Amino acid sequence: MKDHKKHSAITRPAYGNFNRQEWAILGTTCNTIKALADAIISALSPQYKCGYVDAHHANNQEKAVLPSRLGAGASMEYTDQIAYQQFHYQKPLNTFQFRQLFSDMDAVLVNGNHQEAKAQVIVIDENKKASLQKRLPQLTNVQLILLSDSAGAVFDFVQEAIPAWQDIPMFRLREEDKITAFFQKQLQNAKPVLNGLVLAGGQSLRMGQDKGAIAWHGKEQRYYAADLLQSYCKEVFISCRAEQQPSLEENYQSLPDTFTGLGPYGAILSAFREKPDAAWLVVACDLPLLDATTLQYLVENRATSALATTFESPHDGFPEPLITIWEPKSYPVLLSFLAQGYTCPRKVLRNSDIHLLKPLNPDALLNVNTPEELAEVKQKMK
Repeated sequence: MKDHKKHSAITRPAYGNFNRQEWAILGTTCNTIKALADAIISALSPQYKCGYVDAHHANNQEKAVLPSRLGAGASMEYTDQIAYQQFHYQKPLNTFQFRQLFSDMDAVLVNGNHQEAKAQVIVIDENKKASLQKRLPQLTNVQLILLSDSAGAVFDFVQEAIPAWQDIPMFRLREEDKITAFFQKQLQNAKPVLNGLVLAGGQSLRMGQDKGAIAWHGKEQRYYAADLLQSYCKEVFISCRAEQQPSLEENYQSLPDTFTGLGPYGAILSAFREKPDAAWLVVACDLPLLDATTLQYLVENRATSALATTFESPHDGFPEPLITIWEPKSYPVLLSFLAQGYTCPRKVLRNSDIHLLKPLNPDALLNVNTPEELAEVKQKMK
């Protein structure tokens, strides 16, 4: 009998337990871990969004007392604390829920004495030697070794558990500058690759002809736009409806919609479904005045910590969603808006943490949807 696959195979984002970039710190006291996390977060936070995961040391009596309205039977409570927002949950959270809550973070540090993460930072501390030895099964991807002041060398059991331990960066715990530099380098190296997506799957009902096939610059606009993106993207795809795919030129990669009937929103989601760990530079095929200068300005000012980098529309001041860099962290946000019944990418941008740029050339954002607009732009191009 052939093997039966119960679930469809789709590409999964490279998440750990909380985030794509997460490190558990273990091998020392909780107070030392918190102090180290504070130093790292303080250095990273001007550029990156950081999260932290820990657990409370509670005695049996404290565990029996629920805070606030949870004690009255509420399952969840939200409080606006003015300087910060606070949620209380009674039900334990699982990995899938944690990933949603931490999806906007660029880095998550974890107290490894209580929780695990897909990468680890181990501290060689004589006072917590037994604790570290107990957690050897957690050492699956050690990326940094730190020596406390009392440590003389890496413990023998660590050397045995990690054959290539000598290749791992090693600093003294007090060398905070070197430690923070390590994390800064890790996040720089983890910058999502940038792919390009030309939106050419619309039916062009108002125009009366395929907008992507109009040859504004001597070739069909969908191919012209794809060529423009080649200089800034690792891979470039032309987004299309499934029935369009056979008619596209073979030397251009195409990406048919798998979220159908949703317009550009479905095209962006389809791109993330294909490659969820990439960022997507999305441009519409009805921007005849789009130029390399505009694209270069967008890419050079890309803010990977934001949900997206985009331009302010010269017409209404709102974000322009169809010439935008959508970061991987926008994928779950787009899906959540869809689950609430919204399929407007601009609405997502207006209600999210984005990096908004003033366009150098407002005409480059001019889109053409009707024959009248087509005639106006042709005159402008002359």
